[in-house]
Amino acid sequence: MGPSPIDGLGVFADEAIPARRKIGEMRGEVVPVREARRRIEGRRRIHVVEVSNKTAIDATKSDCALRHVNHSCSPNAVLRIRQGRAEFYAMRDIDTGEEIVADYGESHHEGRLRCRCGAPNCKGRL
Repeated sequence: MGPSPIDGLGVFADEAIPARRKIGEMRGEVVPVREARRRIEGRRRIHVVEVSNKTAIDATKSDCALRHVNHSCSPNAVLRIRQGRAEFYAMRDIDTGEEIVADYGESHHEGRLRCRCGAPNCKGRL
């Protein structure tokens, strides 16, 4: 984990990660979706993943480094929801020192936040 050229802190590979390898799981407080949405109102940095239509993981106070995975329109990792867990997997080989980034897809920012990923195919907003 360290300063990211995209935003705030980012997660960087300590070693090469082969494609399709599980990188890890984002851990935090399991809360109802309604409570998670209340907690993130008006916040720019959000560390919440909804894992079902009833449950979310709020990693705001967690020491889990994966809460700092930044968005990119050209991701090298994917977030998969499996059995109530938020797991990151490498989409391609990731080099040592490379920032681990995922496409957030639909987010709570609802298009109001400017994307700063810098990818050639950047959509411009989150």
